[in-house]
Amino acid sequence: MTPRAVAVVLLAAGRGERLKANQPKAFVELNGKSLLEHSIYRALATNNLRQLIIAVPESHLDQILELENQLGSHEVDIRVVVGGETRQQSVSEALAVLAGGIDTVLVHDSARALTSTDLFNRVADAVFENQVGVIPGLEVADTIKRHRGDLVEETIDRAELIRAQTPQGFPTELLVKAHLAATSDYTDDAALVQAFGGTVMMVEGEQQAMKITTPEDLEIAQANLLVGARTGIGSDSHRFSEDDSKNLQLGCLEWPGHPGLEGHSDGDVIAHAMVDALLAAAGLGDIGSNFGVDRPEYQGASGEIFLAATIKLLNSHDLEPVNVSVQLIGNSPKLSPRRLEIESRLSSIIGAPVSVSATTTDGIGFLGSDEGLAAVATSLVRKVGFSS
Repeated sequence: MTPRAVAVVLLAAGRGERLKANQPKAFVELNGKSLLEHSIYRALATNNLRQLIIAVPESHLDQILELENQLGSHEVDIRVVVGGETRQQSVSEALAVLAGGIDTVLVHDSARALTSTDLFNRVADAVFENQVGVIPGLEVADTIKRHRGDLVEETIDRAELIRAQTPQGFPTELLVKAHLAATSDYTDDAALVQAFGGTVMMVEGEQQAMKITTPEDLEIAQANLLVGARTGIGSDSHRFSEDDSKNLQLGCLEWPGHPGLEGHSDGDVIAHAMVDALLAAAGLGDIGSNFGVDRPEYQGASGEIFLAATIKLLNSHDLEPVNVSVQLIGNSPKLSPRRLEIESRLSSIIGAPVSVSATTTDGIGFLGSDEGLAAVATSLVRKVGFSS
């Protein structure tokens, strides 16, 4: 059973002193994007997401509001709140702006920046199906000892222990009531809900959902981005349509005032090149073999539909995108005024960073004579999960 409406609370207000950075942990970069941005892209790809609430320190409110403006083209309601002194206070601040009609809330630490969208979906589905709190967890591999000072007192049975991760999910009413009734501060929402009398179950977590806390963790996360990675390349080109009623679709955005592109679907060369690059990296064919003209359900389909179906196909083979770079070739439209908007839109669809650029052919060929557009994309994908 899939939730009807999901909200994700991203916690990014921590100071991150153990990371030894000169800024809050969530704003430290990993592979060219902040930990928070990595988390945002993965969260925005969650099924049936209706609201994303980001709790940040007041010192970085302007910075995150600028990022929020870049994400403004999404149907998701994106809110930013100033976090509290503790994790629990930050969640409470976020819940205060929760939209109506949300049946499932996921609370996630942005420091777990590589958590897959698949884990967001599995937690949300388990919450909705069981109507209890749900946390991801991993078995404890090390022998655990209880100590006092330098004296080891006993060995703890690890068979009954797990390492709790996020996102932690809850039925909306349960989580809100637990926070309103709280009289003590707890280290996570699962403990708070249990203290309130709620039930919490677990689903299997993933190694890549590690919490980045120290400089060593950041190095491990950077290395693990490339574990089992594969590259792919894709391209697409379409002529401009003579149908004046057809608007240009490019980068999963509409471009009013520009002629549309011919094609079985919407002709979005940027999205289609990305699809080919992702499928090539995964060894899963190309856009034609998976979504060809013999498939009537894709007649006139948007680039977003193709990208979402591609990510679903990758996930079914335990693969996920790390990043995509795509270049548009043609004289018009000019991408620069909307580059950030396109990048954030595409990044949220695939759950990974996307960079977009543009060039011309210096007047050569059908692209140089304004007869159409083309795009070339490269992608990096990897196996979901890794050994730490």
